[in-house]
Amino acid sequence: MLVSDFDFDLPPELIAQRPLPERDASRMMVVRRGSGGILHARFKDFPDFLEPGNALVLNNVRVFPSRVWGEKDGKAVEFLFLGETEWGVWEVLCRPAKRIKPGDRVFFGAGLEAEVIGAGEEGSRTLRFRHPNVRTELSRIGFAPLPPYIKRTRRDADLRQADLERYQTVFAEKEGAVAAPTAGLHFTTQILRDIRQKKVEIAQITLNVGLATFQPVRVERLEDHRMLEEAYEIAESEAEKINRAKAEGRPVIAAGTTVVRTLESAALRAGGPVAAGTGRTSLFIYPGFEFKVADRLLTNFHLPKSTLLALVAAFAGYELIRNAYREAVREKYRFFSYGDCMLIL
Repeated sequence: MLVSDFDFDLPPELIAQRPLPERDASRMMVVRRGSGGILHARFKDFPDFLEPGNALVLNNVRVFPSRVWGEKDGKAVEFLFLGETEWGVWEVLCRPAKRIKPGDRVFFGAGLEAEVIGAGEEGSRTLRFRHPNVRTELSRIGFAPLPPYIKRTRRDADLRQADLERYQTVFAEKEGAVAAPTAGLHFTTQILRDIRQKKVEIAQITLNVGLATFQPVRVERLEDHRMLEEAYEIAESEAEKINRAKAEGRPVIAAGTTVVRTLESAALRAGGPVAAGTGRTSLFIYPGFEFKVADRLLTNFHLPKSTLLALVAAFAGYELIRNAYREAVREKYRFFSYGDCMLIL
């Protein structure tokens, strides 16, 4: 398939710039694969679409406040901290990248200073710090790593705390992500209580959402795209919940594309049931993929020509998703990370 097959027209005003005041107030499009029917609901109704014995799988990764502005020669540069490779050495993305070259020094305030020791493609850089606890300082000054289509600058300090709270799921536990598992942003503690009261089993996995999830597709043929790796972890107890549900014929509902990729990767690795343990995945799911674990999917509305949209089309069917997205635009659904959601049954 061509990447252009996954393009669509999206009015800019439908890109959500801020979250709704209440997490579960988002709209939810319900898509039925068997009939192709489309129903318009609210996320508050989500528990009504679950049945006793269903297994709901959540990604409990915690987002690190990894978006930080630094200065070089008095000019501001935006950095996204991807991870520490060894003590004091961090891989980052920066923009405008042309300002940052090996040998430069960057100042982040409060005594936090870095030397640029490496440069890669597409704005990637390697920084070395002498500070004894870089992560603590970044947590103090960093902003939520919002995607670039959500417009924020360092002048938006009044939104910093709100974004740090809302660009995080209520069940986040294990820090390691530079992007949120956005389907999980709609859940509240009350919704989770309602789900448990319906005797729905909840399992949690961890995928450290990284660059692979929002990596741009720069090829013409979809099959030629290569995903970057992301680390995941599935505890033995959680794998047992999921595998037991599959063995007993109980539907497994994946809350987000990150959950789908983790479950399917763990099943492929084991050649059967979901394998517990840690691993790394570069699995790219697009139409033609045979799903072995996920039976239903909760997901947000994704960018045109993205790997996430290709995954959703693989799960629901290409034409059905094209129709659903046209309907979402007509009905003025809110798109992307802070937007509304879709439940595929």
